[in-house]
Amino acid sequence: MFNTTTIKEFKASLRGELIQPNDQGYDEARSLYNGMIDKRPRLIARCADVADVMTAVHFGRDNNLLVAIRGGGHNGPGLGSCDGGLVIDLSLMKGVHVDPGNRTVRVGPGHTQGDMDHATHAFGLAVPAGIVSTTGIGGLTLGGGHGYLTRKYGLTIDNLIEADVVLADGSFVTANESQHQDLFWALRGGGGNFGVVTSFVYRAYPVSTVYAGPIFWDAKDARQVMQWYREFLPQAPEDLFSFFGLKTVPSTEPFPQEIWGRKICALISCFDGPGEKAEQAMRPIRQDLPAPIFELVGTMPFPVLQSLFDPLLPKGYQWYWKGDFVKELSDEAIEAHLEHAAKAPSELSLMHLYPIDGAVHRIGPKETAWNCRDATWSMVIAGIDPDPSKAQALKTWAKAYWEAVHPYTMGGAYVNFMMEEGEDRVKATYGENYERLVEVKNKYDPTNLFRVNQNIKPTAQQEAQQPLKRSSLQ
Repeated sequence: MFNTTTIKEFKASLRGELIQPNDQGYDEARSLYNGMIDKRPRLIARCADVADVMTAVHFGRDNNLLVAIRGGGHNGPGLGSCDGGLVIDLSLMKGVHVDPGNRTVRVGPGHTQGDMDHATHAFGLAVPAGIVSTTGIGGLTLGGGHGYLTRKYGLTIDNLIEADVVLADGSFVTANESQHQDLFWALRGGGGNFGVVTSFVYRAYPVSTVYAGPIFWDAKDARQVMQWYREFLPQAPEDLFSFFGLKTVPSTEPFPQEIWGRKICALISCFDGPGEKAEQAMRPIRQDLPAPIFELVGTMPFPVLQSLFDPLLPKGYQWYWKGDFVKELSDEAIEAHLEHAAKAPSELSLMHLYPIDGAVHRIGPKETAWNCRDATWSMVIAGIDPDPSKAQALKTWAKAYWEAVHPYTMGGAYVNFMMEEGEDRVKATYGENYERLVEVKNKYDPTNLFRVNQNIKPTAQQEAQQPLKRSSLQ
């Protein structure tokens, strides 16, 4: 147990800040992207450098504290924070170094995807990542990472070259294909189970301007569009990424007021290539389907596309996620989707199907911790609204929707689309790779110091004692 003196010593040893509940700015420092999550850590170590991270890991372990690692704070169930414990906050650890000759990018863990996009775009490059620019790059990467460039260039982890990591014993290692290969394997999809990543090195690609944007159809056309989409995607060129959504038109610009609040289905697409090839790739969408009620497709810089939906989804809204991997869309599954999407409790609540085929399928299921290499889509059902009073309605809808479509899925889910759903769901997500992940956990974190995550439980030793209750830390 620590006391006032040990806290003072800890604070003095940091180059960054140590924030406590009575400090000015504590509420802002502890706030998360998901306004549904309200956690009150005892200490927030806002680290300035790797030395601070090592110091914080030592302090948390030696004082038997529950330890959470925070990057962008974007995690759905709020696993970047904890009640009564220590948050190791990486938000100050920034810096992007682009090597245009080798097409590599080194990124600090405090950055968002948008920060990385901004830096790489100046060199006409991009790293495959997600679709919301405010997402923290650390959590996105460690969970796998999929987005507009996935069909062509693979998951974010498929383009991770190296990671610097502070381990549970406070030591520092570099993991890549030649050093700590087992750790490098586990980091690629295994989440924050194995240490604190203080630097990522990625492979980048020549991506600058894309042909992209959303197309909306009225909900009455959703069955036809969904059935057409399941046939179209597998034969579409990998330059084209097109995800499907069941949504409601938000009552805001840039959408025409006459369609505000209208139930719709949507294809949000991105073509990375010359304009004439883009038009050719998109032609079936316009030829084979009914006339859309809205279209905002055109040429734009890639970072513009990446941040297109940011204004609709600011920090602090209520969120409840449910996810699954999907291989096929049967007619029965489509009917279940249409039934439950029609009951969405708010304009922002949605279901998306993100393609994870193409380049993702060219990597074997055992080559990285992410093993679901034969899925076609990563599905997310998200209940979203700014009003806290709607929290229960969002949860109820998302759970019921998920229960209805889960029998038509592959059982596991993208860990970044999961709430705290228990050990069985984690095991289902990693499938045959789970036991190997346990072996890596036994080696690098045998006492499960890093357990505020989609947890891989160790077996090598007794887990660390449960954290002291908050009342005893005052």
